[in-house]
Amino acid sequence: MTESRATALRAHFLGWQCRLRQRAMRHDAGRPAPGMRPRVLAPDGDELAPGITVLLLERAPSESIALFRHICKKTHDPGNRHDEAVRALSATYYQGPRRFSGVLAATFDGDSALATALLDAGRCVLGFEQFAQRYRLPCAVRDLAPAEPAYRVSYWHNAMFNPALPPGLRVLAFAPDWLAAEAEPPV
Repeated sequence: MTESRATALRAHFLGWQCRLRQRAMRHDAGRPAPGMRPRVLAPDGDELAPGITVLLLERAPSESIALFRHICKKTHDPGNRHDEAVRALSATYYQGPRRFSGVLAATFDGDSALATALLDAGRCVLGFEQFAQRYRLPCAVRDLAPAEPAYRVSYWHNAMFNPALPPGLRVLAFAPDWLAAEAEPPV
């Protein structure tokens, strides 16, 4: 695949993801849609997990970190926190796909066997599917440190929807190899 086709595929994927996420926020109270929960495959094609929920990472997440943290600290009522999160993410958050870097993140318990297997392999393939659209994204996998903005935005995003995040939470980043990625139908 050429660099320009890889760039087009990345833009198409991010636009598709933003539409799915905006719809989930506006019509499904923030519940992750199937297209937000890719299958996780080993590089050899063996399935490691039928689905994990991934987040889109922003290029510059500092404002979102502050907003998500504020929503979490503002109230201890999980229902109010959830409603406030859905309102914030329903508005304009997913309207600009260019705000997102193309890197994805997922949270795991500290003792997750899947997280350990992904880090040991250092690579995986994420398989997305919804509404007759499919993407196959080969990804490099790495553990994010708690001080990294990508970890913090993932943590606070998840805390808005889950008031009982486990201690020792791990956040893994999935950096797609857009030159090797595939879409069906093609972009």
